[in-house]
Amino acid sequence: MKTPFTPCAEGLLITVRLTPRGGRDAIDGIETLSDGQTVLKARVRAVPEDGAANAALIKLLAKICDRPASAVSVVSGVTSRVKMLKVAGDSSDLVFRLSTVIKP
Repeated sequence: MKTPFTPCAEGLLITVRLTPRGGRDAIDGIETLSDGQTVLKARVRAVPEDGAANAALIKLLAKICDRPASAVSVVSGVTSRVKMLKVAGDSSDLVFRLSTVIKP
């Protein structure tokens, strides 16, 4: 199975499909989209206005990865549901931390 995680020199790139106004801040697992792209499904309570949903996603990933929010950034897809985020740090440790919260 493909994963939404790609190690890079600075840490880990994560492809995420974000659902704003999702009722709770959580990771809902891994999904393969109709185009074959594998994404990490995430939902946040925040609305998709003025970057609030992206900020909530950054905060959620930072908490899960035990990193400061400044270590997480949106690389692409700022206004899209499917985004690429970069988390600075050791990529194998970051994958391990994320895998502990992913539902099978």
